[in-house]
Amino acid sequence: MIGAMAAATFRFYAELNGLLPRQWRQRDILHSFRAPASVKDRIEAHGVPHTDVELIQVNGEPVDFGYGVRDGDRVSVYPFMAVVENPRPLRPPYPRGRFVLDQHLGRLAAYLRLLGLDCVHRTDFPDEEVAQVSVDEHRVLLSRDKRLLMRRAVVHGAFVRATDPMEQVPEVLHRFGSPETIAPFSRCMTCNGVLRSADREQVEDRLLPDTRAYYREFRECPDCRRVFWEGSHGLRRLRAALPPRITSARADGGERLPSRLAPAPCPYLTGTFAFSSSNQFWIRLMRVISAAGRRLVLVSRKRWPSRSRS
Repeated sequence: MIGAMAAATFRFYAELNGLLPRQWRQRDILHSFRAPASVKDRIEAHGVPHTDVELIQVNGEPVDFGYGVRDGDRVSVYPFMAVVENPRPLRPPYPRGRFVLDQHLGRLAAYLRLLGLDCVHRTDFPDEEVAQVSVDEHRVLLSRDKRLLMRRAVVHGAFVRATDPMEQVPEVLHRFGSPETIAPFSRCMTCNGVLRSADREQVEDRLLPDTRAYYREFRECPDCRRVFWEGSHGLRRLRAALPPRITSARADGGERLPSRLAPAPCPYLTGTFAFSSSNQFWIRLMRVISAAGRRLVLVSRKRWPSRSRS
């Protein structure tokens, strides 16, 4: 039986406006519908995935996704960033440090793995499987596909707004970052395997001559057998490669990067770690994480400093 026509007023706040058609942004929206209808379905009818909603108020009172919208209701919808305390949580606590990414976010997956975060990603990931992995393995689903995030089975997820992977990293950390899960250089960037220590003799056949000569400590991925090693030339190499405002960014209140390079600072990142790199992508990633409060050490194979062999 088809229900009677009803109308309610919706208002979306803060960054949720970026998910709306331009004519609906920053204004009250008179929405007509056939009753009964859940508030979740009515919110998503405006183009906003339920995963990006943190708080719903109807006539000033908090409600959950199952609330049936009535004629004359006024519905206010808030994102994560706009809510300090939620009196009526819409979902259980999110899985910390565990993500699944759709097939279009491969570079973001690699960068999050660099920070030690557990990320499932494949280049041939169908949407149905992505959603199922999110549910079965209790992972946060990251995607730029709103329809994927609107699937009823998905509990935790986020629409990744930035298109540049370097801007996507702090965006994800700002919402889902957990201090205890950040463990740089602990996961394979290619396959997500947990790295293990390896003696030089075990990996020597896979090393370049300079690497064999200058390094003694290595890590190996037991799944894909790739080998990683840590850099050694600390802040001197970093300062030579990056502008001073980046190398001096600190979590203790020192100089920081301009906001355009740090859209979502993460002050819990502290300490120092090193990794080997030879391309501009790493330099850009260094800027992002340095802005988040972590001093990084970049070691480039180019113009390698002279060093006596022991």
